[in-house]
Amino acid sequence: MRLSTVLGGRGRASDTDTAIPKRPGRHPSRMYEAVHAHPDGDSTAARFAATAAHLGYEGVVVRAQEATPDHAAVREASGIDVVDAVEVVASDPERASGAVGGLRPDHTLLCVRGGTDRLNRFAVENDRIDVLTQPMTDGGDVNHVLANRAAENGVRIEFDFGPVLRTTGGKRVQALRNLRKLRELVADADAPYVVSANAESHLELRAPRELLAVGDAVGFDPDTVRVGLREWSVLAERNRHRQSESFIGPGVERGRHDG
Repeated sequence: MRLSTVLGGRGRASDTDTAIPKRPGRHPSRMYEAVHAHPDGDSTAARFAATAAHLGYEGVVVRAQEATPDHAAVREASGIDVVDAVEVVASDPERASGAVGGLRPDHTLLCVRGGTDRLNRFAVENDRIDVLTQPMTDGGDVNHVLANRAAENGVRIEFDFGPVLRTTGGKRVQALRNLRKLRELVADADAPYVVSANAESHLELRAPRELLAVGDAVGFDPDTVRVGLREWSVLAERNRHRQSESFIGPGVERGRHDG
């Protein structure tokens, strides 16, 4: 979902643009959170899923760099959706490119962690990538050119609320500035986006209402945050369909009479 759907002008809600259009076949009420489970984080996927269910989420996206859990087993135990995702963490675009090519066929969602200008640019220019995560981390930046490229290629830009939730003082002030800047750029470019608290422990998970409060402090309309949480489920549904037997190959769907 794109930010201009729920924000008018440069990041401010308007009287006419606050409605979120419902899309056929999608579930507008399903909010997911994307987490870093063990060994990348401190908590297991099962613990994350159980906590997320308690907080009111309908699913969790388990983004991993290495080992991945038994998603079906965790899904059955928790009663919510558990999405198989991978997050590519690389020092430069050349290494990231090799990882993307090798991992894309094996995972429902593929994310690339940004944080440098070169990695951010690489991610938004590659339509095989679903989400550019943490684009403003460690001095990373996004400009109008990159936001427009994300819009053209359908790469979601992550609004990472983690630093606002887990830092204080000057670091928190800078995180708020980064989110405000990113919000305006995404709105101006009409780029798609997701929202996450980027939890590495189940204790860092926050209920949707708490993320709405964080968004309000940054100037986000409440519907903007809701749509960003729902977009994880939209991506998962789209990619699962593409991976299903209804697709002969990338971008080629099997017709009714095909053998």
